Amino acid sequence: MRWVPMKILTAKEMREVDVRTVEQYGVAATTLMENAGAAVARFVLREFPDYARITILCGRGNNGGDGFVAARALAEAGRVVAVLLLGEAADLKGDAKVMFERLPQRALFAKDEAALDEPSVRALFSNTELFLDAVVGTGFQPPLRGVVAALAERIHGLEAPVVAVDLPSGWDADSRGADSPGAFRADAVVTFTAPKPAHLFGNMTRGGIVVAGIGSPEEAIISTTGLTWSGAAAEVSHKPRVPDSNKGMFGHVLVVGGAKGTAGAAAMASVSALRAGAGLVTAAVPESILPTVARAALELMTVPLVQGKHGEIARVNADPERLKFLIEKITVLAVGPGISQHPETAEFVIELVRQSRLPLVLDADALNIVSKNPELLDGSQRPVIITPHPGEMARLIGGSVKDVQADRENTARNFATRHQVTVVLKGWRTLIAHPNGAVAVNTTGNPGMAKGGSGDILTGIVAAMVAQYARDPAAENVAAAVTAAVYLHGLAADLAVLEQDEHTLLATDTVSHLCNAFRYRSKDKGGYVWLQGFPNAEDRRYDSGDNQQRRPGV
Repeated sequence: MRWVPMKILTAKEMREVDVRTVEQYGVAATTLMENAGAAVARFVLREFPDYARITILCGRGNNGGDGFVAARALAEAGRVVAVLLLGEAADLKGDAKVMFERLPQRALFAKDEAALDEPSVRALFSNTELFLDAVVGTGFQPPLRGVVAALAERIHGLEAPVVAVDLPSGWDADSRGADSPGAFRADAVVTFTAPKPAHLFGNMTRGGIVVAGIGSPEEAIISTTGLTWSGAAAEVSHKPRVPDSNKGMFGHVLVVGGAKGTAGAAAMASVSALRAGAGLVTAAVPESILPTVARAALELMTVPLVQGKHGEIARVNADPERLKFLIEKITVLAVGPGISQHPETAEFVIELVRQSRLPLVLDADALNIVSKNPELLDGSQRPVIITPHPGEMARLIGGSVKDVQADRENTARNFATRHQVTVVLKGWRTLIAHPNGAVAVNTTGNPGMAKGGSGDILTGIVAAMVAQYARDPAAENVAAAVTAAVYLHGLAADLAVLEQDEHTLLATDTVSHLCNAFRYRSKDKGGYVWLQGFPNAEDRRYDSGDNQQRRPGV
């Protein structure tokens, strides 16, 4: 299995990449700017094909230079283009000045707030169907001031969509925060070379966020943050199966969970493991709920566990002979969905984790049980993956939810490196922290997933993905499998809401859309990598395996 992580660059690192590209690899700075502006123009022409009157809002720096190039390309494509420069032509320098001088049309100028009320500018705003925001880029430090801040307010009051060049003006590229008060609104964002932290952590748009290559070679893209984007790992899910495949090649997942009243959790985890590609899946559940779990899928195998008087998994199931039978021929253990924290069950979970040496996925109450016995969380001898929400993470670190949320990135990273486990810290922008300190940021998923069962589905998908690569359990393969699982889970939910509403989404709806999630390609035929959102023609990025293009849900 081979995958190349997509690095996340800080603003400083992005500047260094540009310098390195020019000085070491001989790519002219004007070429980079031409490529960036052309990429924005192509995006607008393809994703907003019916918008004829376009206004490009330009600052005096390189972001404005990208805007000037886009203006020229859009005009050449037949669009009615106007350029509004926030400043005067004399303020322009370097490459931005070169691109301004190549404009085929005269620009309007707004050097102060009063200029925004001039008749020519007001008329421009009222006639514009789409704006390009090329005012300030990754080198900017908030807040916006003067005419730029006033323009941001004007744009907020208009209905025309806004496409941001690099990132919406007013955002700090290095921000890990979800919001940036006072920044320009955006309906889509086109950034270049690599995403910046704000693109992944910021709630800057509900529309598309794409990355366009502009000429920097991979060798020039150097990051020290340890942050990557989760979607690149999804390439591992596109690996074709050989014609003589058999179920033994794709692993056997054992889901251990369930209790009286929570049969659905174990069932959902088991079915999602089947759908995510595991060759075999067995659900080990208390005997009284076994018929309910077995009905979830005919393909599912089951093992009845001795239960206590409250319908919980009893301690006796951890007796050596019973445990040996339970985990024989199993590839990956997934423990926790619906399992409860009953004392009998807690003893069983502790012994199961202690005695087995199999790759292990821990979720839900299994995490709460193990949090009282942190010595059990040792991934140095086998892959261990934990999937906590912030409350569970807080119990694991002996802190509060506020502590976790105050620094999610380092909380996950520190725990992962200390215990040599993979931490999937769920929430807004789920993080996947690996034992080597790398952290992948996930951009798929939506608020419809905030319902019971979503975590159980994720547990099954993670276990199945790890099981399929268990024959080669190198650290990078486990990292790719877990990261891809998180990405595919959120992507399936995003595909589901193309057909329904976030309010009505059920956890099991994501399972039914996993087929399209597996066929999805984040890099479309235009060369853009979609970090978030979908193109207007969704079928551009689906491949059933026989080169037929299909729409989601078909």
